Amino acid sequence: MQYDPSEFDDIRPFNDNEVKQAVEDLLNDSQFQRILKQVMPFLPRIFRNGAIRAMFLGVNSTLKFQIRFMQPLVKILLRRCSTGYSFSHPGIKPGAERYTFISNHRDIVLDSAILDVLLHDHKFPTTCEIAIGDNLLIYPWIRSLVRLNKAFVVHRGLTTSRERFASSQKMSRYMHFAITEKKENIWIAQREGRAKDSSDHTQDGVLRMMTLGGEGTPIERLKEMNIVPLTISYEYDPCDYLKAMEFQQKRDNPEWKKSKQDDLDNMKTGILGQKGHIHYATAPCINAWLDEYAHLEGPELFRALAQRLDREIHKNYRLFPGNFIALDLLTGVPENALQYTTAQRKDFEKYLQSRIDLVELPDKDEAFLRERILTMYANPVLNQRAALAKNHDA
Repeated sequence: MQYDPSEFDDIRPFNDNEVKQAVEDLLNDSQFQRILKQVMPFLPRIFRNGAIRAMFLGVNSTLKFQIRFMQPLVKILLRRCSTGYSFSHPGIKPGAERYTFISNHRDIVLDSAILDVLLHDHKFPTTCEIAIGDNLLIYPWIRSLVRLNKAFVVHRGLTTSRERFASSQKMSRYMHFAITEKKENIWIAQREGRAKDSSDHTQDGVLRMMTLGGEGTPIERLKEMNIVPLTISYEYDPCDYLKAMEFQQKRDNPEWKKSKQDDLDNMKTGILGQKGHIHYATAPCINAWLDEYAHLEGPELFRALAQRLDREIHKNYRLFPGNFIALDLLTGVPENALQYTTAQRKDFEKYLQSRIDLVELPDKDEAFLRERILTMYANPVLNQRAALAKNHDA
């Protein structure tokens, strides 16, 4: 299928011939410089003064921008904010194939950034283009930074069904173009926004959107995307107390909505907060089993595929002692006691109270907040068990 690249000018990342000027504009943005110093005070001085320009000599592509700037930055963050990270990728390997990674959503910024580091470290030939909602692009420097970081824009908040369909169709066409002609990988979250309770489920509409581009049957169009289910596991979620606080705010006031400042606070906490161990794991490309669903049509097809993707993602959770402790604290039955020690349980209970203590609300409901945080950590255990049981039955 032939594409006119100019039709994607309003959503695509920067082209390589635009990178030099975009970098210059970003470095001259006083707000970007100020944010860099405020949010990343621990960065080496070269990141925070005029010498930073030397880093960008010869940067003439988005991939080089990622390797020269983003990857060192992410690795510094990982050293400071995690106890380590790992990557399991059976069924996919470096080579001519490009993949669309559909993953659960743990962090607005880092999900795709860490994946890029892992792909580069494991000798994959390129990183990922990233789907990002325009609701996050609240300042010009953010828009420039994400476009340099190979992001393409997902338009949110469209008012009519015609606008939403046209936007989805353009995004789908762009994704097919990126995979087949640009030879780029893609990362996209399985749903719009993070699952606040860490129960990760794929929205049917994400898969339906992917069939609006390409040619052939829906199955053939999905095959062209080389979809790979990706599971992201954090030992600790730095935003757990913020999510619990949101649950109470929405419970107490159904009309409550996050502000732009709330989004920025979540971004900062997600980036800088302690995460414990981080694990990324891929399942094999779904092309191996897509034909099993060729007899289905319409909503039934996408519902079945989303459920299968969920099982693939859930099976690959890396579970930590805190996940099992949370489930036992939630149920009041220590059925998972063999998965942790008494000391680990005491440490997790201290951690849990420390997170509740961070919540600042006038009518703070500690019992409710406790239940919400425990549920976040317990759900991966429950979902993995259900997925493995379903797989066994199949």
